[in-house]
Amino acid sequence: MQKFAHDTVVPFKNSELSKKQQIAAMFDKIAFRYDFLNRFLSAGIDVSWRKKAIKQLQTLQPKYILDVATGTGDVAILAEKMLHPVKITGIDISEGMLDIGRKKIQKLGLQNKIELLKGDSETMNLADNSFDAITVAFGVRNFQNLENGLTEMLRVLKPGGKLVVLEFSRPKQFLFKNFYNLYMKTIAPGFGKLIAKNKDAYQYLNDSVQRFPEGTDFINILNKAGYTSSYYKALTLGICTIYCASK
Repeated sequence: MQKFAHDTVVPFKNSELSKKQQIAAMFDKIAFRYDFLNRFLSAGIDVSWRKKAIKQLQTLQPKYILDVATGTGDVAILAEKMLHPVKITGIDISEGMLDIGRKKIQKLGLQNKIELLKGDSETMNLADNSFDAITVAFGVRNFQNLENGLTEMLRVLKPGGKLVVLEFSRPKQFLFKNFYNLYMKTIAPGFGKLIAKNKDAYQYLNDSVQRFPEGTDFINILNKAGYTSSYYKALTLGICTIYCASK
């Protein structure tokens, strides 16, 4: 399997733990402030990004959806509201994030529609060809091996099914790019330290975004992994990108 530059980016540079273990530990630590920081650091725009990603599945009308790197279940909950599938399964490696997600789902009375499971996106304990659609919001950067994760998702996707990936990207417009870089390198880690008592998580966010293969590079990786009909849409001056591909 090919290794990509961002595969080697880890939250805790002096740790001997694998990237996968470090990611789980990092999200366990910031879970209690994760939703708040998402809204705060993006000025609430992240909600509209998720909605736009889910809209890519409206014509497909999927009955069974897998939400990979589900975290606190934001995408799973939105997908249930927007698409009304039979069932959504969410998987994540952070028990801390899943605990918060399960409480949100219970409060909304959606426990019969959405199930959150602890699981590794690169070795999923799920049957072949079992989901009509797969969503991943801000999760593929965190895979220990991107190619492994993509091929595993392709395995559990039904023929004719669709993958929708939402991921951070780097703005190209000169003035905005400079502001964005300042924000990601200095302001976001500062707020991460102040609010979540964890600067490393938001430093890792910037480091991994800077090294992630975006745009046509990611489309080429999807195609190489075996996906078809791949395309992407940049959002908010290129801060974020939606990638779609089919099986």
